[in-house]
Amino acid sequence: MSEDLGVNPLEDTDSAAAKAYAEERRENIRTFVRTSPDYYIRNFDKIGASARFTATFNVMAGLFGPIWFGARGLWSWALAFLVVEAIGFVQIARGLFGDLGADALARVASIEGTLDLRYRQLAAAEESGSDRAAAIQRQIDALEANIEGFRVEAETLAAQGPSIVLAGLSILIVAKLVQAIVANWALESRFSDWLSDRTIRFGMPVSQIVFSAAFMVLLVATAMVHYSFPGRFEFLSAFPTENSIRLASIDAVEDFIAWCVANSVTFFEALTSAIRWLLDAMEVALVQTPWIVVAALIVLLTWLTAGLRMAIWSGAFLAYMGVLGFWEKAMTTLALLGTAALLSIVIGIPLGMFSARRPRFYAVIQPIMDFMQTMPAFVFMVPVIAFFGVGKPAAVIVTMIFGGTPVVRLTVLGLRGVPESVREAAISFGANKWYLLTKVDLPLAGPSIRAGINQTIMLSLAMVVVASLIGAKGLGEDVLEALQYANVGQGILAGFAILFCAMILDRIVQGQRK
Repeated sequence: MSEDLGVNPLEDTDSAAAKAYAEERRENIRTFVRTSPDYYIRNFDKIGASARFTATFNVMAGLFGPIWFGARGLWSWALAFLVVEAIGFVQIARGLFGDLGADALARVASIEGTLDLRYRQLAAAEESGSDRAAAIQRQIDALEANIEGFRVEAETLAAQGPSIVLAGLSILIVAKLVQAIVANWALESRFSDWLSDRTIRFGMPVSQIVFSAAFMVLLVATAMVHYSFPGRFEFLSAFPTENSIRLASIDAVEDFIAWCVANSVTFFEALTSAIRWLLDAMEVALVQTPWIVVAALIVLLTWLTAGLRMAIWSGAFLAYMGVLGFWEKAMTTLALLGTAALLSIVIGIPLGMFSARRPRFYAVIQPIMDFMQTMPAFVFMVPVIAFFGVGKPAAVIVTMIFGGTPVVRLTVLGLRGVPESVREAAISFGANKWYLLTKVDLPLAGPSIRAGINQTIMLSLAMVVVASLIGAKGLGEDVLEALQYANVGQGILAGFAILFCAMILDRIVQGQRK
């Protein structure tokens, strides 16, 4: 006996709720598109009926291309299609108006000047009866052969105009077709975003149409002129500036650095002395201590943190360094980078803890950390040498600048990731600030903080070779020497020693004994 279960409410398009929803959607589409609402209602319904890409055809988007996309606020699409269309227009302009053989003809003119000089030298040599006449004649023959080849190349390039125009037209037509096909799909996606965020711009305001058209036309026209008539408009090829501006800027920076050095000698001397004291202590512990003691302690520490298997590998890595004569240099490297990493961690974790609950302070130091991490190491070496001189303290500072930011960032990330519900529960049970920090925040943020420590150590090791340029000894010196003299074997062996140092430190910091 069958029973009529009725129509699924989700599929009942004739219900009052479904009709109200459909009418509301149509009104929203009219508000969003402003122009040709019936066309867009029909196509948006077609696109929305499928989770996959649904091809439709928008004639206006195909005709106006990036201008249409920009006016609709679809700038990510507009810029991508602008590049493609600009290539097509440039090819068309080059094929119709460009001097395709200009480079080859310029080389011909240069060779002709050289030929004229060689002819005069040949005449002088023949007149004086010099033995160089035959050599000069061979040079003239070679130049004449070359000049003929360049003339043929110029003629060949000039004849390629129609094919370049056809290539440009093909690119343009394909781009127009693609834009017409994806336009409604991209606009429907923006419409869906607009439904949940009404601050997104909708419609086609006249100001956006004008801006989009002016922007696209200006860029395409500039590119067409530049590539069709190379060298004719020099301001398009070279940025308009004067060399005196750069020289004045250099002098201003040098004067500022000199003033800073002159007025902070005592501070930087004290800082250098403190770094040197800590570095000497690390070198005494790692370099001057008998190798068997240091190796045993490292293997034991690795076993306690990462387990027996990694302890065995650690012993093998240390044996590699010792057998190949890298022991002392490896320990010197660990002392220097250990000093840099220790200072970075001691400064970075408290700084991250302070910044985690103070968004304004973190907003101030974040650009500074971005600068420290993205500026090439060779650039900030220059002021470091000016303040600290050449030597190991300067290498420690450079390493700290490059590798000190991850521990701050990940400490902030870990502490901000502590659930507020957990903190509120601890506070409700009477936890004070110290208990909250040491028993709740830091344990829960521990994995993130350890990852920051790990990244700081790894980035410090990445500075081994760079630090050797300013007086740091160790394995980086061997790699630098191998680069200077193309000693492949020495460079690879020293590189593996650096790698093994990194692996040992990584397992000690990150490893967990199972």
